[in-house]
Amino acid sequence: MTSLLTESNGTLTPSSPQLSISTLTHLGLMKITGEQRHSFIQGQVTTDIDALGTDDWQWGAHCDPKGKMLASFRAFNQNDALLLLMPKTTLIADLPQLAKYAVFSQVELAETNDEYTLLGISGTQALAWITEQFGEIVNNITLIKNTIILRDSHRFILVLPDSEAKNIIKDNEELICTKETWQALEIHSGYPNLDVAHQGTFVPQMCNLQAINGISFTKGCYMGQETIARMKYRGGNKRALYIISGYTEQKVSLESPLEIALDEQHYRNAGKIIEYVQEDNKILLTAVLANDTKTDAVLRFQGDLQANLKIQVLPYSLEE
Repeated sequence: MTSLLTESNGTLTPSSPQLSISTLTHLGLMKITGEQRHSFIQGQVTTDIDALGTDDWQWGAHCDPKGKMLASFRAFNQNDALLLLMPKTTLIADLPQLAKYAVFSQVELAETNDEYTLLGISGTQALAWITEQFGEIVNNITLIKNTIILRDSHRFILVLPDSEAKNIIKDNEELICTKETWQALEIHSGYPNLDVAHQGTFVPQMCNLQAINGISFTKGCYMGQETIARMKYRGGNKRALYIISGYTEQKVSLESPLEIALDEQHYRNAGKIIEYVQEDNKILLTAVLANDTKTDAVLRFQGDLQANLKIQVLPYSLEE
């Protein structure tokens, strides 16, 4: 089995096979249908749904009235539906939250876990493979042969019927990887895949949503907008999403306490893990830390005296 993580220039990065097909069993789709689906979701989420066409997707977040994130997602249109792609655990908890307000609009909300299978295509030969299987891909959202193809730079997410996914898996058994292969790439991209464990904890800017075009500051009102706008125009946000990699002998979870050194002997709580992949003693993760954390900060998991963790450079700018 191909290694998940490779050391490069003193930091850990996702391994880079020429082609891999990841089974994205940890992700799910929320389908919003009905005549008022756009106007309803427009008033609930941070991204500008009205500006979302049929050939692109964009990041967004659904927040509570205090501006704390209940979900982060990729949003896109397909036929007569709006689809939100997010971790399954978050979807299950967020759907009833949206449903509270949907009763006042002509919309229907549903999980689609039994309707679609999700596959992630990555590697230097990903585009060539996609082109061979489906033809030329021009837009960031494409519908071909009953398959929705989301393009994210050099990676692709396939949303396709279960029977067709099984055929792809059967015909490409040597390329099939687990969800962790895809998660490592998501982490390396600095993406904020919010798990249900952190619902109601972070304002979107604390997870860098503004840096990946996941917040519109010019659209109309939406749930939590007052807090989110105040963070931008009056300041006050003191946290950000960081990429961290290194080594630990501990078995890590989302609840593992992350600490930062005050001096050679004393540590304090540093922040919360958003997503991680672990391979033996190697670890790659995203975490929300104080936004003035230095890149040379000494970090560890609580009680792990031998931990060697380093902050990596983000692939985008947090400057506004």
